[in-house]
Order: sequence, then C-alpha cells, then structure tokens
Amino acid sequence: MAFKLADLPYSFNALEPHIDAKTMEIHHDRHHKAYTDNLNKAIEGTPQENMSIEDILKNVSKLSPAVRNNGGGYYNHNMFWEIMSPKGGDMPMGKLGDAIMDTFGTFTTFKEQFTAAATTRFGSGWAWLYKDKDGALKIGSTPNQDNPLMDVCEFKGTPLLCLDVWEHAYYLHYQNKRPDYIGAWWNVVNWQEVARRYAL
Repeated sequence: MAFKLADLPYSFNALEPHIDAKTMEIHHDRHHKAYTDNLNKAIEGTPQENMSIEDILKNVSKLSPAVRNNGGGYYNHNMFWEIMSPKGGDMPMGKLGDAIMDTFGTFTTFKEQFTAAATTRFGSGWAWLYKDKDGALKIGSTPNQDNPLMDVCEFKGTPLLCLDVWEHAYYLHYQNKRPDYIGAWWNVVNWQEVARRYAL
C-alpha cells in the first residue's frame, strides 16, 4: 500500500464539546479511510505509487478523477487532523501572528474573512489559509477535495490552515448549522502547527 491511514493525534472525544466523538470516529475511520483506500486503488501499478502525495497533486490534471478526489481527500484530512488540538484556540503569535496582522489588519478581520470563505462555499468543500509563491498570506475556498497544491486549483500555494465544510464533518452535532460549526471550530485550531507550516 502506497499510503496509510495515520492514527488521529488525539482521542475521538478530545475536541469535545466543539466537535463530538462520534463525528470524529466516523470522519476518520470511515471517510478518511475510504479516501486512503480508494487512492491506493487508483494509483496501483502506476508511477504514482512511488511518489509523495504532494508531487501527485501538483500534476493531478494529468491523472484520473479518482486520483484527484481521493488524493485530495487523503491529503486534506491528514492536514485537518493536525491543525486541530484539544489545547487549541486563542490566536497565533510570533511570525505567523505578525504576518496575519500585516496582511489582514487585525486577527478579527482575518477570522471574519476565513469564516466567510467557509460559510459561503456552496455544497461540499474546504476553506484555506495559504501562502502564495511570493510568501503572501491568502484566503480561499475549494470545491470537493481540491486544495491549493493542485494544478487544477484556481489559486495555488502552500496550505497552512484548512477547514472541512463537507456535511459529514459536522452534521451529526450541528445539523444544517454550518456557521455554528465554524464558530466552534476556532476553539480547537492548533496555531502552533499552523505556525510550523508557515515557517517551512
């Protein structure tokens, strides 16, 4: 198997009350596992078996829809688990915090713009904070399992922070109230991990 489903870095109930244990269990053990399994099936016997997920996504336009959808699902969810933490919340400090202030004026303004990107994404998709090729911070949203690493994405860069707004990420607890889920999610953002990614 070229890619493996990594364990969550915390227990299923670690992000409660903001994200419930049952949602985390289903999201990781079923949805993320399915993306991982289906990605491996899609690349079996191809050169992509020996490539990193990042290199696969950079040229995904040349590959099948199954690789695009499942490769994105595999990468996006790996990142999603890592940028959340039971000790998350607050606000970023250091160079990342300074960059957010320089770019957006205030942390509140940044949150408002990111929240808007997540809230207004029609149907299923993701919201992103990313660093473009010039190192500038940008916010965007993508449909389905697309991300800024993909050559098919309308904006490109290094993903730093992502929010899953597929209904399976929140529907058990929040039903159709996506804004409530987004508001609660800010309490579990692992800014140390986001800052680590920004520093790379």
